[in-house]
Amino acid sequence: MTDCWNTDTGEAVYRSRDAIKNLRIKVRIERVTSTSALSQHLQQQFLSRQDRGAIELETLSSQGQTGDNEEELVVGWQEKFFSQYEMELFQNEAACQTPLDRQYHTEVKALNRGKGRRNRRIFTYSDHDRYTSCLPLHQLQHATDIFTTKSNPTFLAERMASVRHRRQERRTMDSSVPKSKIINWEPTEEFVRSRHVVNNVMQTMHIMGDLGPSGRLGQKENECLLVTIKTDGCGTVIVKPDFNKGKEPYRIVTEGERREVWRLTVENVSGSMKPEDKVREQNMYKDLYIRHKEYLNSLVGQDFEMPPLGILRYMMNGEIVSAQGFEYDNLYIHFFMELPNNWSSRPFQSMSGVTQTCRTKTLGKENVAFFSYPFNFEAFYMTEKESDHSVPQWPVLYFKVLSLDSWQRYRTEGYGYLLFPAMPGKHTMTCHTWRPLQMGTVSALRRFFIGGSPELEDHSYVRIPGTFKGERLSRFGFCTETTGSVTFNLNCIQQARAFVDTAMLKKRRQRVFDQLGGFSQQGAVCTILEAFQRARKKMQEARKSLPQDLISSASQLQIESSA
Repeated sequence: MTDCWNTDTGEAVYRSRDAIKNLRIKVRIERVTSTSALSQHLQQQFLSRQDRGAIELETLSSQGQTGDNEEELVVGWQEKFFSQYEMELFQNEAACQTPLDRQYHTEVKALNRGKGRRNRRIFTYSDHDRYTSCLPLHQLQHATDIFTTKSNPTFLAERMASVRHRRQERRTMDSSVPKSKIINWEPTEEFVRSRHVVNNVMQTMHIMGDLGPSGRLGQKENECLLVTIKTDGCGTVIVKPDFNKGKEPYRIVTEGERREVWRLTVENVSGSMKPEDKVREQNMYKDLYIRHKEYLNSLVGQDFEMPPLGILRYMMNGEIVSAQGFEYDNLYIHFFMELPNNWSSRPFQSMSGVTQTCRTKTLGKENVAFFSYPFNFEAFYMTEKESDHSVPQWPVLYFKVLSLDSWQRYRTEGYGYLLFPAMPGKHTMTCHTWRPLQMGTVSALRRFFIGGSPELEDHSYVRIPGTFKGERLSRFGFCTETTGSVTFNLNCIQQARAFVDTAMLKKRRQRVFDQLGGFSQQGAVCTILEAFQRARKKMQEARKSLPQDLISSASQLQIESSA
């Protein structure tokens, strides 16, 4: 006598656009006894030998004797069904510690005053129950053992199972934050390996079963995890084990001396959407997408935002990528922009900034500090003459690299500058730095023990200062030392509206008349009119071959532009 069981107890992942609150799951458990097993075996033999005239042995049927041996319950998402243990626990108000426990106390009192609970053996743990955080630690391993298929959890599964448990342990009774070391500033490789887990926000619900003997319900050791449902709120639903879908039931074997066998059947009984509701929902989504598209189009607009006439608009999105080759650790960069003559910026434009302090990392033979610090800049250049379309000077970004250690000792590591690119597009630039050097042992000892080093009073002295009016800048006698380099990523955009050169137009018009020197002025005018008439006739013929909707849209656009 062999029974057929479903041995595929792995989890199944579903994706649905429907709300998770509409999920309904029917769970059925049935104890396998000798009488029911023999009756089922004879029923199968009867169905296979029905053509031989065999009769069914109704005396061995277990109908009317099921009693406490089977139960069926339809469970909704996060629907709470109390177990016998919880009914006895929450009857005592003194055992209630949280507002949720007090709510359960009220619901238990209402059930006792009414008809009682609908369930007997099957109950649920919702996402906020105190027992939900403890289940993945021991109940999940126990659940894999009681099913027929045994599998050892992986390292990642064990770490992910303890994530929720650690999060729940941080909550105290008075809702205070525990005084623990939340940030580890010096993590080891073992610490990184053990803590590197993916902690997605998942809501969990457990459907449990009290598989104890009749008359001894309510004991924690007899509780068994039947079904686990998880969702991330984005349409992903994880069910373990999967729905039976007409297949054989799952086999559950309890622990202890009795070693009872139970059948588990899981079915999805969620209500299907009516055709008219589905069409209405699709139309609603379509209307929502159209409105959102119109809203985005209204934000962007139909035309480019153009600068005023004769003004160059310069926009740059930059990133301070890294710094390498410097003497000390814990680096940060202070930078500012300098605008030459005829350049201006918006009133709220920030002209300076400071990066975060970054530790260096050894790559090859050099220490590299990765900042990945973004910044943006926008400036305008106005020409003084209409005929002058060249930019004599471009803005400059000056920066200073500093270090700060745990004793609050500041040291200047280097000065540098970056000339804004004249060509639009993406640029990756590496700028080398230097720092002033004071000769002597005292300066070196001061820099090593208490920090501090010679600094530039004017940072633009790194390059030729904008206030310098001479022909040649002399740095004779100024001692410097080459230090490291800083890498930048720049994305530049230039936008301009050119002047209409009326003088140039007059010259071109005069050149046309000069080419018609053999004709009189009246003949030249007639020739131009005839050429215009021919061009107009060709335009009308081309217009007739175009579609009408294109002609109407073009005329509407012309009317709007003229308005």
